[in-house]
Amino acid sequence: MMIKYGLPFVASAFLISCVSGSGTKSATALQPSAFARMLAFRDGQLVPVGQAQIVERSDRLDLLLNLDKGYLPDKGGPYGMHVHAVGRCEAPDFATAGPHWNPMGKQHGHDNPAGAHAGDLANLNLMIGTADNSVGTIKDMRLAELLDADGAALVIHEKADDYRTDPSGNSGKRIVCGVFERP
Repeated sequence: MMIKYGLPFVASAFLISCVSGSGTKSATALQPSAFARMLAFRDGQLVPVGQAQIVERSDRLDLLLNLDKGYLPDKGGPYGMHVHAVGRCEAPDFATAGPHWNPMGKQHGHDNPAGAHAGDLANLNLMIGTADNSVGTIKDMRLAELLDADGAALVIHEKADDYRTDPSGNSGKRIVCGVFERP
């Protein structure tokens, strides 16, 4: 059974505003500019656990996510979630995804006066929703900047991001990873 994840209330309102603001009638009608097959490492193998999509808009990149609940720790969140600078997700620890995407050379976290990385997203919390769940926005960036020569990946961590500790918000191990590709 697939369970949707996202930010409670905020994600629902954000998704509705994106959909209504674009003139699109449903979230599923949004055309992804890039997608990532999300993978977890379990019992010695990579297991597909969902999909992420990026929808490029004139002033931002919107991130939509659908995950299988069974592959996240059974606490329901929150989980740190970041766009990482390298499009590689090799088991067992997904370290090949590199650091957070940080083209402006800032420190980590939305609460850090010297932050945030472009790839710093809000913590992921359990939410059962409809079609797709909006889980993040990267403002003032283009997909071509994200999908450079070495690509990019979406990583979900085992613990919540504290939004201030450089370089990764004390969010712990990388537990789910997906490499972004163009359709």
